[in-house]
Amino acid sequence: MLTRRSFARFAGAAAIALSATLPALAQDTIVIKFSHVVAPDTPKGKGAEKFKELAEEYTEGKVKVEVYPNSQLYKDKEELEALQLGAVQMLAPSLAKFGPLGVQQFELFDLPMLVDGYDDLRKITDGEIGQELLAMLEDKGIKGLAYWDNGFKIMSANSPVIVPDDFLGLKMRIQSSKILEAQMEALGAVPQVMAFSEVYQALQTGVVDGTENPPSNMYTQKMHEVQSHATISNHGYLGYAVIVNKTFWEGLPDDVRGNLEKAMADATTYANSISEEENDKAMEAMKAAGTTEFHELTDEERAEWYEVLKPVHEEMSDRIGEDLLQRVYDTLGVES
Repeated sequence: MLTRRSFARFAGAAAIALSATLPALAQDTIVIKFSHVVAPDTPKGKGAEKFKELAEEYTEGKVKVEVYPNSQLYKDKEELEALQLGAVQMLAPSLAKFGPLGVQQFELFDLPMLVDGYDDLRKITDGEIGQELLAMLEDKGIKGLAYWDNGFKIMSANSPVIVPDDFLGLKMRIQSSKILEAQMEALGAVPQVMAFSEVYQALQTGVVDGTENPPSNMYTQKMHEVQSHATISNHGYLGYAVIVNKTFWEGLPDDVRGNLEKAMADATTYANSISEEENDKAMEAMKAAGTTEFHELTDEERAEWYEVLKPVHEEMSDRIGEDLLQRVYDTLGVES
């Protein structure tokens, strides 16, 4: 929730942004503030920098993109409100963030054991379902532009987390998502919602025992320094939707918007192409650091995780929508 002080700050910034948006278009340079919460050397961070480079090139300097990483402007809970108010123009929040806006259908991406690799994932994000989800944001004053990968998640803690019983009683940090709450509860853990920027310190001080992240997030935030164990579970996916303020986007001149769409398409290809590579590099770097003991699930262990986590799908089907979930299963060619 916004405090009175933070609302005033947003409102002031929004007034400035909007006054610069409609006539902005008469000015020499259109400024796009692109805010995100992760490090510059993550797949999302590199994707944002690539978009900046291409947007400025393709518009021949008519657009200037200012990238603000590492929650420099806003934390997880603040950034969507800032976008809606016009204080920033562009974000790339994780797909779990749209539930509080009333678009909880995006939480289908949080379902554990849903997709088996990137080929499965593309069937959703590049298909009708992915585009329909983005269109649901328009009533919220948001225009969805693209999906960016971060990768598949691993579990980490300061004790081994190899079989589901290992999670019993552990305080596990999650993003704000009812699906992720249900996932951790199915494992017997205690879910703790927390801003991404606060996780390292919480792990360091024992406020939480563990968390889940793609390797690139774990490494760039140095979580491996404060987590003694991790399991390469690939149990769930973490991705982002690149979004813009709808009023701002629709107020752009057609030629500028067209060039920005091209820049976004090319930046998306780049960001998604490096995601797997960046995660592999992060994993190797963490193994080399020697501070975390990594375990890769055997087929038998994975089957045990699947048995415990798959019921979360049925438990959360009303929240996501039974018809939507069945369409996802049909798209993936799996049994419900």
